[in-house]
Amino acid sequence: MELKEAQKKVDDWINHFEDSYWPPLAQLAALTEETGELAREISHSETQKKKKEPSGSLKTEIGDVLFALICIANSYNISLEDALNDTLKKYKTRDKNRWKKKQSNPA
Repeated sequence: MELKEAQKKVDDWINHFEDSYWPPLAQLAALTEETGELAREISHSETQKKKKEPSGSLKTEIGDVLFALICIANSYNISLEDALNDTLKKYKTRDKNRWKKKQSNPA
C-alpha cells in the first residue's frame, strides 16, 4: 500500500464518526503514547525485561504509531509521501557525508 492510499483509508475510517479527528494536542498525545508503547516493546525484546514481562507485538505497536501519525498528517492536509521525500532529500544532501559509507565489494 502506498502512503497516499494509507492516508485515504485512515481518513475514510475516521470520517465515519461524528467527531472526526481529535484536536491537535490530543492527537499528539496519542502519538506520544503509541511511541512509548513501541519503545516498551523494543525494550522488552532487547533487554533483560523480556524475561520478567510478557511481550506484546512489535508489529502492532508500529502500526499504532503509523496510524496516529497518519491522523496528524491528515488533519493538517500534509502528504506523508511529500514529507518523506523532503526528508530523504535532506538526508541525501545535508547528511551525505555524516556517516561512514560501506565499502563496495569488488566483483
